[in-house]
Amino acid sequence: GYTSLVTPESIYDYDLEARALLLRRQKPVLPGPDGKAFDSAEYEQHRVWATADDGTQVPISLVCKVGTPRDGSAPCVLYGYGSYEASMDPWFSIPRLSLLNRGGIFAVAHIRGGGELGRRWYEEGKLLNKRNTFTDFNACARDLVKTGWTSANKLVARGGSAGGLLMGAIANLAPDAYAAIVAQVPFVDPLTSILDPSLPLTVTEWEEWGNPLESPEVYAYMKGYSPYENVANIDYPAILAVTSLNDTRVRYCEPAKWIARLRAVAPQGTFLLKTEMGAGHAGPSGRYDAWKEEAFMSAWILDRVGLA
Repeated sequence: GYTSLVTPESIYDYDLEARALLLRRQKPVLPGPDGKAFDSAEYEQHRVWATADDGTQVPISLVCKVGTPRDGSAPCVLYGYGSYEASMDPWFSIPRLSLLNRGGIFAVAHIRGGGELGRRWYEEGKLLNKRNTFTDFNACARDLVKTGWTSANKLVARGGSAGGLLMGAIANLAPDAYAAIVAQVPFVDPLTSILDPSLPLTVTEWEEWGNPLESPEVYAYMKGYSPYENVANIDYPAILAVTSLNDTRVRYCEPAKWIARLRAVAPQGTFLLKTEMGAGHAGPSGRYDAWKEEAFMSAWILDRVGLA
């Protein structure tokens, strides 16, 4: 199969005699509210590079509609994960079209901690190198603004799970770089969880984050970047945290206490917690419930950047 930021999931055969690709199946995309059929030629994808704090070149994949201006006026959603050697291969999304058709941009920051550029890329974003994940993402945000793709007051950061930890960290490190942040099932109190070996995933997670029970250095390092531990009375961007009551990977209490602390310490901010009462780590399991959750987050994003 094949997919890209502008191509729905497609299955091809290859005719060896004719030396031609034969499209056998493609995920359908229904017409938009205006009745117009989807046409991939109306969209364009780009690969750009940002310079990290240590000089490392970090790739960014982005997609927008043809003709989207490069004068900083376009809203942009910047997505990131950067953990467990997971590669964020560019993927097609039907809900994303709502943003693109309104003149927005969607970008993926292929930051260290992921596996996009090999084992070294992963090793430089785990354990005592974890801060590279966060500073890489902020570097990508700065580059998108510097090169005219968007502006800070139009830039929304989004990530989930370990990517939710990323969201909490960048909120503390560079709050003025973003208009809003969406953190899905966010791992925002990592130190408390990693200190508790009775939790089902903690012991296996020590390979990724380190063992603060045995290493004072790991303890101090994790405490230094933990979103919950580092909440301050600063001007944060608007933050939406989405959690699930039945999540056994990232307990709902983590984002709940994070949002509570944000409201207490920085009362001037806009902080919203949405709890899915019947969902797990992957969100609502029903197709329509999943669409409703995505619609809620998309509507919130569009409202924050003036596209609602």
